[in-house]
Amino acid sequence: MSENNNINNNNEQLALDDGRRVKVLSPGMMVFKRFIRNKLAIVGIIILAFMFAFSFLGGLISPYRQDQVFYKTDSANKEFASAVVNTEYRFLTEDGSPLSTLVRANFSRLVKDAGDGDISFDADGAAWTVQRLGEGFYSIGTTKDLATVTLLGKVCDVKALDGVELSDAVKDAALQTAKAGGGSFEIDGQTYMLTKGKAKTYNLGTVGEVAIASLLSYDAHDSADTGVISTYAFRRAAELALRSGETSFEADGIKYTLEAEEDSALIFRDGEENPLASVSRIIVNPVTSGVFLSVDYKAAVSEAIADKQTAFDYVNADGVTERHTIRMRGNNYIIYTEQQTYLIDMYAAPSWAHPLGTDDHGMDVLTRLMYGGRISLLVGFVVMLLENLIGIIIGGISGYFGGWVDTLLMRFVDLFNSIPYYPIMIIAGAIMDALEVPPYTRIFLLMAIMGIMGWTGVARVVRGQILSLREQDFMVATEATGIRVSRRIFRHLVPNVMPLLIVQATMGLGNIILTEATLSFLGLGIKYPLASWGSIINAASNIYVMTNFWYIWIPAGLLIVLTVLGFNFVGDGLRDAFDPKMKR
Repeated sequence: MSENNNINNNNEQLALDDGRRVKVLSPGMMVFKRFIRNKLAIVGIIILAFMFAFSFLGGLISPYRQDQVFYKTDSANKEFASAVVNTEYRFLTEDGSPLSTLVRANFSRLVKDAGDGDISFDADGAAWTVQRLGEGFYSIGTTKDLATVTLLGKVCDVKALDGVELSDAVKDAALQTAKAGGGSFEIDGQTYMLTKGKAKTYNLGTVGEVAIASLLSYDAHDSADTGVISTYAFRRAAELALRSGETSFEADGIKYTLEAEEDSALIFRDGEENPLASVSRIIVNPVTSGVFLSVDYKAAVSEAIADKQTAFDYVNADGVTERHTIRMRGNNYIIYTEQQTYLIDMYAAPSWAHPLGTDDHGMDVLTRLMYGGRISLLVGFVVMLLENLIGIIIGGISGYFGGWVDTLLMRFVDLFNSIPYYPIMIIAGAIMDALEVPPYTRIFLLMAIMGIMGWTGVARVVRGQILSLREQDFMVATEATGIRVSRRIFRHLVPNVMPLLIVQATMGLGNIILTEATLSFLGLGIKYPLASWGSIINAASNIYVMTNFWYIWIPAGLLIVLTVLGFNFVGDGLRDAFDPKMKR
């Protein structure tokens, strides 16, 4: 009885939807099972998952911005001040008004050849006289017209100007000087000058000092005394005392004392110990604007130069002794000293704060790699989508219609293939540089150009596949049911090509990332302050950086290599998974 039951069970026909039948996997599940059996494909997925997490999540947890610049304080022997032995005269007028350029030019030109004698010249419609008061110290005077002296044979006449009265002694002296050919004479302590006029006339006038010219420079020890040492009376009296070797002088009713040493001196108020001013022929100025040099420091520089020293020590206001060195540059003395400087922290070695150091802009390399990964991966996916979109449309239309449409579109593809890729990218990069395209706009233009230049391969693949699929029975059925052409192409033909396109796109992503890295390395891609892995490696174009700062370019190179390998592993896995010859 039991044997009959077994026979009946074996002969029982199972329904097609009976769960006891052999379980058949869906096509998608079959592809998935084939894919996960590929160990390299799984490794590729892990690599890509890490890259995406590193790039898109790393920037969120990084404490730094991608364009954040780091600084450091460092000590460097830098230029601090400059000094020069003055060879240009400084002018000071009695009334404070400046001398004209013409007067100063005539003075500088004539005083070189004057020696110890006085000189005179005409400028600005007036006669000028220069008297030497000491070595490198002159008084400058001009005449005030008083009368006209006329000589006509034996007739001699002195005609005073309106409002001017002249004594007989002055008139007689003027006539005698005119007969002698002109010149100067003095009566009752007043100097008169007789200069040649028109025809046989002479101009008589008094000579009055209006300015002094000196090679010395005055520095007040207190800013409140600047006005005192800038007065005409003080400068004239001080320099006369210095030139004559006196130890004191008086100006504006105040007595001052001098401690002189060749062309330098200290001036004190009488009875006071603190210097009022320093006098020197050496002019000391700071190299950096806004830096104040004390009089003590200027005096130390002047003394060192006068003693022909190459270095000297100076105690600053904080009581710290600084070492200063002196070097000649042309006619100038350049003073160097160790200074604390606020510098960009370039090429800093890896540390806890910066695990991969800093780059040539003082930015954190690890953070730049995170943000750079976003750009590189974004460019790869956007360009891949753009290439596939254009390629599917052109290839689908060409393969479906065939004939003259196919011929026309394929010649269009050949035209694009004949365009040299890198020269076009170089031209586009040069145009964007010339137009100063903003960095973010440059990214989108770069992706658009790369996508437009790279779709031809996809178009050929789609066209070839559709040529073989359009004669299949299912396409005859779609035509018989009256489905419109666009639906036949993009709803029934293109999906059958998608497995091949997915494999090709996955493997092509790595090439796109490499292309972007190459363009950025050549300076044609992403621009500062944005970063991509390629632009980061661009620092390795300097052989010094390549050999000394491995942490700048090796990490970016490794990320590119791993990402490209990851996409290639995934692409190989998908290709094997979609292959119908693979074992189930």
